[in-house]
Amino acid sequence: MTAASQTPAARPRSVPKRWPTSLVLGIALLAPLLVVAVAGPWLAPYPYDEMNIMSRLQPPGPDFWFGTDEYGRDVFSRTLVGTTNSLVMGVAATAISLLVGVPLGLVAGYGRGRTDEIIMRCMDVLMSFPPILLGILVLAVTPPALWKAVVAIGIVYVPQVVRLTRAITLELMQEEFITAARLRGESTAYILFHEILPNIWPPLAVESSLRVVFAILLGAALSFIGMGAQPPSSDWGLMISEARPFVEQAPWIALCPGLAMGITVIGINLLGDGLRAVLDPRNTGGH
Repeated sequence: MTAASQTPAARPRSVPKRWPTSLVLGIALLAPLLVVAVAGPWLAPYPYDEMNIMSRLQPPGPDFWFGTDEYGRDVFSRTLVGTTNSLVMGVAATAISLLVGVPLGLVAGYGRGRTDEIIMRCMDVLMSFPPILLGILVLAVTPPALWKAVVAIGIVYVPQVVRLTRAITLELMQEEFITAARLRGESTAYILFHEILPNIWPPLAVESSLRVVFAILLGAALSFIGMGAQPPSSDWGLMISEARPFVEQAPWIALCPGLAMGITVIGINLLGDGLRAVLDPRNTGGH
């Protein structure tokens, strides 16, 4: 017997999983935005609502990096503070849709029958309206305000969360661990929140990232038409709306918040794609 044959077979080395490129890029784009969202008011060189008519419509320069708007307000400072408003709106609205939609989806998928029918028909009614129209309908009964826009956007996206949660719950109801829990005599609440809910959070995490994007865009749209943030707020949608009469004369007023919104949306989308690749159990490549 040769020495080579006596040598134990080499074990294949496990290749460490790498983060998907989309996840890395998403984090790289969002990390500075999160810093700005937290420290924006302190990083801004000027108060976001400070007017200076003598400096109105100044182009970008050393004194005003992003120029000034029609009231002489610093566009850079307003864009920084607007990051806080937009991200808070997106996250808060998504949290509302999850807090309402996940329990409803769990109950619909677990109860089935008449309970499922009632919940899903109500969701179908809500989904029959375009999101912006439904948001306007919710806001039309009271004077517009930013917090009301957050609630309205949260309600708008409840049906999508309910449908996703219900679909996953129906799949899990066929699993053996749910049958075992029923045979043990576990309560409905225990099965829903201790057996099913922990198993649906990966797709919910991906869905939440998409909801944040849609919430930011819908919030900007509502502010653009005057149903969301109100002057002198530095909301991105409101800034673009106020810049419309001066687009040809001072395009930087609309360009800066528009670019900030675009970078935010791209970053969150990349983060969502990366989370999907990491959390998908069928993805074993680690790339």
